[in-house]
Amino acid sequence: MSTTPFDMQALTGLAPLADQYDGYIIDLWGTVHDGVQPYPGAIECLKALRAAGKRVVMLSNAPRPAEVVATQLEHFGVSRDLHDGVMTSGELVRTLLQERTDPWFARLGQKVLHVGGTHDLGLYDGLALDRVQDASEAQFILNTGPDAERGTDSVDPYLPELRAGLERGLPMLCANPDMVVVKGGRRMICAGALASFYEQEGGNVKWIGKPYPDVYAPVFSMLDVPQNRILGIGDALATDMRGAAVAGIDGAWILGGIHQEMIGDNAALAAEEAKGAGLRPVACLPRLVW
Repeated sequence: MSTTPFDMQALTGLAPLADQYDGYIIDLWGTVHDGVQPYPGAIECLKALRAAGKRVVMLSNAPRPAEVVATQLEHFGVSRDLHDGVMTSGELVRTLLQERTDPWFARLGQKVLHVGGTHDLGLYDGLALDRVQDASEAQFILNTGPDAERGTDSVDPYLPELRAGLERGLPMLCANPDMVVVKGGRRMICAGALASFYEQEGGNVKWIGKPYPDVYAPVFSMLDVPQNRILGIGDALATDMRGAAVAGIDGAWILGGIHQEMIGDNAALAAEEAKGAGLRPVACLPRLVW
């Protein structure tokens, strides 16, 4: 173990922190798996946490229902006994669209233009929404990100409907604040990149998921441990580590995910990046390993 300029511990595994926390909020993509397979040691780390009696909730910016993601995790070898539940940005979007108690959501209407792949359509199950094909008919946009058929390298293929939405002043609901993701070693844009363009062009965007605080409230309920005994673990500085800070919990930064190309395992460089972002994770690790 070593320390960095603001005492961020540079660890090789999670074990030295285990006694300090009773509840763990763990990111999925970039932390547990790379979208194709689990990272070496990740499942063993989850088993060690459970053997130590720790409570674990998986928190993902996936724009899909939590149950869908829990089932996907089983295919990665993450059985349901390795966590106390899954929470996703998509699950919170569904709840907010059902309840309509939040003023922003109450104004939306029922006609929605979907920007995203067919694999995200489970988000609409059970919701009284009318999916339309043209911005001229829509009352709002639900953005779940790019799809493989149209391209995942830039916002360009999505500009026609984004610009049409801007012209009509349609509000956009972003169900995944992530800007980019690395799948099997390949970097791709996410819904956050589309939403960022929309917002920069003057559009009204509601962001749901990490790093925004609303998504943490149900997770805290699922963990049911004191907040000062919770550790948030994830690979993205802008969402996982900022989200932990916004939620008022400690964060442990996994360097081997989205920032691997830029930082590698260089803890001193990681500390400078975190400091520059105004963040103070308690530790950094190359991977989620015990």
